[in-house]
Amino acid sequence: MPLSPNLRGSLFMAAAMASFTVNDTITKAVSVDLNIGEILLVRGLVAMVLVAALAWHRDALRSFSALLIWPVGLRVLGEIGGTLTYLSAIAQIPLANASAIFQALPLVITLGAALVLGEPVGWRRWLAIAAGFIGVLVIVRPGAEGFSQAALLALASVGFCAVRDLATRRIPKNLPTVFITLLTTVTVTTAGAVVLVPLGGWKAPSGHALGLLAFAAVLILIGYQCIIVSLRTGDISAVAPFRYTALPWAMLTGYLAFGHRPDGPMLAGAAIIVASGLYAFYRERKRDKLRPAATGPGLPPDGL
Repeated sequence: MPLSPNLRGSLFMAAAMASFTVNDTITKAVSVDLNIGEILLVRGLVAMVLVAALAWHRDALRSFSALLIWPVGLRVLGEIGGTLTYLSAIAQIPLANASAIFQALPLVITLGAALVLGEPVGWRRWLAIAAGFIGVLVIVRPGAEGFSQAALLALASVGFCAVRDLATRRIPKNLPTVFITLLTTVTVTTAGAVVLVPLGGWKAPSGHALGLLAFAAVLILIGYQCIIVSLRTGDISAVAPFRYTALPWAMLTGYLAFGHRPDGPMLAGAAIIVASGLYAFYRERKRDKLRPAATGPGLPPDGL
């Protein structure tokens, strides 16, 4: 049976989270020697070549005047702000901690989708997403050690990325996904060049660092493509919970790369988050099975 748009969007979101989390792990490792501006610049230059070649191959190149369309411009600003704040956060705190804070994003997006875009959200999905947010609070434990500056940067990234994802839904369908990816890559790379000097200036990267950043660029390309397709395919409120899959990836890569061992509350919170995401997926599949079949092109479903 073919997958519904919401289920396809959810799978693309899960793939995007895996790509972005491995990229974040590489970025954190390289940030020991290079500042965030230089990382964005070097990684972005490689990614720009890859994305531009893909866009040319697919005949998806368009005029950069597309930036004048407000949803595209808003998405770009959200991407720049979200990238700078999140990468600054993971350079200072364990990857799993930053990822846990970032899991508040689906709740913020769902609120925005319901209030701004008017998307329908059933009470069961609201409960599932709220449960995931409770899991985040279990992990973050606000008030135990307080929110550090890095934690506040991660929270700021949530706000920027919510704006980015909501704006993505308003981008006209005639703009190819790979072209939007190219615009995003160009602007984020430019932002890296702008903040390079204020963050410490240029330092010649080692061959090992260049190789890691080139691999990260490939992951960025895959992640951008998957997340844009996800947000343009399914309802935001349906695909957003699958951002939670980034958390187990962050815990695994954080342990393997840096030896960060999650404690009890981290594991408990992660279990709540993953369970809520799986339940949201189950509810979406059940809703799709109950949805009446269409009677023909442009006609309402049977029984309505």
